[in-house]
Amino acid sequence: MFIKFKSAYKKIAMGLLSYMPEEKEVKKLQETVNTYEKDNQWQLYLWKEKEDIIGVMGLYFFDEGSAELKHICVNPSYRDEGIGRKMVLTMKERLDGELIGCNETTDFLGTCMKEDKPTDGETGEASG
Repeated sequence: MFIKFKSAYKKIAMGLLSYMPEEKEVKKLQETVNTYEKDNQWQLYLWKEKEDIIGVMGLYFFDEGSAELKHICVNPSYRDEGIGRKMVLTMKERLDGELIGCNETTDFLGTCMKEDKPTDGETGEASG
């Protein structure tokens, strides 16, 4: 489930965002988080499963309700379980408009959308 970012989650969000190649430098990472904190068009969401926050998704919202996926990352311990895909599909359902990718996220977003079908909870076949 998604949790909207708030300052109490800043260290967790920064830790997750730091796994993205373009966010490795601390100064760049601080600038990114500062943008999410100060600009209402930039929204950051944390993904929680059970008691653990294991993913982060950052969106830039356009005025008409569409959003651009700016950042997405899952804790390496939870990768290859379809969590990133689940995050994308959940957000896509919640948006009033379209979800598009940026240079860094277009390929991943395209992979998630290729088989845009409900996850089979019994077999766990969906992956992302």
